[in-house]
Amino acid sequence: MTGKDPHIHVERRVARSGGAVRGLLASTFGLVADSPSTVTTGCGIDVPYAMTSQRPESVTCLACREHAHREHLRFAEQIEMLSGMPGSPVTAAQAARAAEQHRDLAARYAR
Repeated sequence: MTGKDPHIHVERRVARSGGAVRGLLASTFGLVADSPSTVTTGCGIDVPYAMTSQRPESVTCLACREHAHREHLRFAEQIEMLSGMPGSPVTAAQAARAAEQHRDLAARYAR
């Protein structure tokens, strides 16, 4: 990175990153890792963590928006598929709500 990139990006693993995941890990293990100083983005470059956002309206990199759109749709499909497996810890209704939230995020990234 040259330091002149004015865009706001998303992390490469956008559907599996952010505060909610960190909160889950902290409540499970009682430990909180520091936020990374740099991350790899959906468009494939490394940027400071501060130049990323989980809010679709804040992301200005078009390649990252397209990446996040695809990732949230893929994650929604995985949630629905895994919820139907025997022994799943979530109900079909819970999975449907979670999948809908990810589809909503995908639609917001596509705007």
